[in-house]
Amino acid sequence: MQHWAVFITNDSNKSRFVHNLLAAIVSELPLPKNYKGALFSKLALERFMDEENRHGTKIITQGTQQSLRSMSSGEQKKALLNHLFEKNNDYIILDNPFDNLDLESQKKLFNDLKDKADQIVFIQIISRKVDLLPFITNFASLSKEKLSILQNLDEAFSAEKNSHFHGRIPPPLEPIEFPYNLLIKLKDITVRFGDKTVLKNINWEINKGEFWQLIGKNGSGKTTILSMITGENPKGYGQELFLFGRKKGSGESIWDIKQKIGYFTPAMTDKFAGYHSIENMLISGFNDSIGLYMKPTEAQLRLAKEWLMLINLWEIKDSLFHDLSMGQKRLVMTIRAMIKHPLLLILDEPTAGLDDASSKLLVSLVNKIAKESNTATLFVSHRKEPGLEPDLVYELQSHEEGSTGKVVTQKLPRF
Repeated sequence: MQHWAVFITNDSNKSRFVHNLLAAIVSELPLPKNYKGALFSKLALERFMDEENRHGTKIITQGTQQSLRSMSSGEQKKALLNHLFEKNNDYIILDNPFDNLDLESQKKLFNDLKDKADQIVFIQIISRKVDLLPFITNFASLSKEKLSILQNLDEAFSAEKNSHFHGRIPPPLEPIEFPYNLLIKLKDITVRFGDKTVLKNINWEINKGEFWQLIGKNGSGKTTILSMITGENPKGYGQELFLFGRKKGSGESIWDIKQKIGYFTPAMTDKFAGYHSIENMLISGFNDSIGLYMKPTEAQLRLAKEWLMLINLWEIKDSLFHDLSMGQKRLVMTIRAMIKHPLLLILDEPTAGLDDASSKLLVSLVNKIAKESNTATLFVSHRKEPGLEPDLVYELQSHEEGSTGKVVTQKLPRF
């Protein structure tokens, strides 16, 4: 079987390439004519979930009581892959198949693909070198809309971006005053949804200036913990949950909590559909607004300039945020979350979907923020990011009776 890996960057026109490939009009890849193909991707899963929600029609989860959307990422991808196998496809396009999967789910998916490697042609669209399926020996790269056949693997990584920033991060305009070292405390926290216990006896403390990474399997409760830290989860009421010196339910408002937190997850960029400039998008972080609707002060403009110069985007400050590459958008949104120097900066899967070079650049920025500020940083990720330098790692360990947590320091393995 002539399997292929097609390496993409943040400027690759992936959607058009996939469309042309499924329509059998990509001549550069030597696929036999009349081959039947299918797409294994997040978008394909979303379509099946939408069909199930709209019409109650189960297509890839027939015979199960559980809805597709309620499954973990690993279970969803397993269901989709089995469905595509049953359809007797000649080739399957794998669009970054390991994104958003924990290590155990990655291993299962890898073994499922390996078992079929002598029966089905796989075309892996890939952003991260570490995710390359080892049985693939043919390589290509997609630059915008141009597909180029590569002679060897090294050609795909010949132009990595410089991950060094010049100068220190800018100081805050007005430091947030907080008299205590302890920011967040979870003591014997247990969370149940119906008959299911998600978290059991969680004990965790986050102090000023600490750099944490939160890890755990899909469905282990990472999102539940984050929603408790941000004050959005009502399950914290009546428990020993302390947020910035106050016990949950003691009269604090969500706004009081959010003022002290900077938060970014890639899904947030979907909300910024307006045509705002890069500079205005950054300054909007002072007011936590979607875009800028108030005239900025001279001090805010000066601070935005310092941040944009740090990440080498000052020269294009008036360009539209909408027109930036994915990697550039992530840098801007990370700084937007950090511009006030919050007491706690939460970055939820910030490198998901990025290519190696852009991930390296973002990780370098996060390390710099953690080292040069008093802000506590919480980095949430399924993978061990190369170069990430957290001081501490909090791992959620899944059990039938609910996930428990512990502090670990060892590096995460890779299958």
